[in-house]
Amino acid sequence: MTETSAIQDFQSLGLGARVLRGVRAAGFNTPSPIQAKAIPEILKQNDLIAQAQTGTGKTAAFALPILEMIDHRNGLEALVITPTRELAMQISDEIFKLGRFLRTRTVCVYGGQSIKKQCDLIAKNPQVMIATPGRLLDHLQNGRLENFTPKFVVLDESDEMLDMGFLDEIEEIFNYLPNNIQILLFSATMPPAIKKLAEKILHNPVHIRIAPANVINTDIMQRYYIVEDNARKDAIIALLTKENIEKGIIFTRTKKEADNLFEYLKARGHKAQCLHGDMDQRSRRAAMLEFKEKKCDILVATDVAARGLDVSDVSHVFNYHIPLNPEIYVHRIGRTGRAGKKGSAITLVTSLEFKELRSIQKEVGGKLEPYEGEGISQKRMLAHHIRQEILKFKVSDEAFELYEELERDSDLPQITLRLLSLHLQTLENNSKKRLQNKAKNSYKRGKRAR
Repeated sequence: MTETSAIQDFQSLGLGARVLRGVRAAGFNTPSPIQAKAIPEILKQNDLIAQAQTGTGKTAAFALPILEMIDHRNGLEALVITPTRELAMQISDEIFKLGRFLRTRTVCVYGGQSIKKQCDLIAKNPQVMIATPGRLLDHLQNGRLENFTPKFVVLDESDEMLDMGFLDEIEEIFNYLPNNIQILLFSATMPPAIKKLAEKILHNPVHIRIAPANVINTDIMQRYYIVEDNARKDAIIALLTKENIEKGIIFTRTKKEADNLFEYLKARGHKAQCLHGDMDQRSRRAAMLEFKEKKCDILVATDVAARGLDVSDVSHVFNYHIPLNPEIYVHRIGRTGRAGKKGSAITLVTSLEFKELRSIQKEVGGKLEPYEGEGISQKRMLAHHIRQEILKFKVSDEAFELYEELERDSDLPQITLRLLSLHLQTLENNSKKRLQNKAKNSYKRGKRAR
């Protein structure tokens, strides 16, 4: 596609010439689905609730129309609230690049940086402020932001702000903001608490949802690996041994789990790092830098901490537990298979969780295959399939009566083992019959050909 046609695509959304120059300079081609749907609605000055995954172009979806609408002769007109320092810096960089031909000035406000330095930067009248909730509220409560009347407020990664416990701060911040502002809420998932917040602060919002199925990358091989619940660490070690990993991210549910797995991997000689919300900014930054610069090849991370992580060349993503919902699953595995490269996503799952995994597969699309690495998990896979086969049958009255009879006179573990032996023998006999039939058919075809 030529530059002219790419610019024309964005121009059809209602953006002006100087903003479009920024689009071209940033190397954007055609608008992503979230950009195509959100930009026209924002330009109509509607409040917006947009549900889309990270990596779908959300920042440009709100930045471009805001750049189009703000008066660059005035001071601060747009506020973007985001949960982490890393995300704030990334958003600030992108808005600065997109607004380069408008001479847009941005300021980042986050904890861990000098308050005086931030106040000095704010005094230079930037048009856009990107802030984390805690530090922004601190500035507001202490009267450091005079005449603070932004026209546009963006809540980015709202579900992560909920996870990090920032919801009270967000509500308090809105007590300091004007009533006639345009509010844009972006979130990868939409838990009840975020819906409740949206109802409280937004006015007749337009709803946009980019379905996870539209985001799944066909370059990602999706697999699952059957484990016992207490054998996840050993399973990870086995998988790391079998897979050719350039860079791998292991997602855990909790910070404690991340710490434990990190120590376990490190003790077994793996070059690993850890990333979660309880780490201070310096430690998190050091961990991310090591991973980006390939000084370690495994990053153990929680979902919250990894939201601000932008790393290319991730070859593998591991789900230490089955994700809680399809949106989280899509968000996690979307870390690999980027820029036309192949990626692999492997989910550890117990037999009891298998239905949940199938539900995720049904909603997000793509094909989930059992992990069939050489010499790995064959017995576990067989046990899983036997369990699944047995669970298809309803318990009949006759079977229950027979069970009661056997329980009185027999050793049930022995009966179970003998039934399994019988089943395995049946499987083996059936396999032999299939091979024999295949050989017979092949012989008959050869005889007819002669």
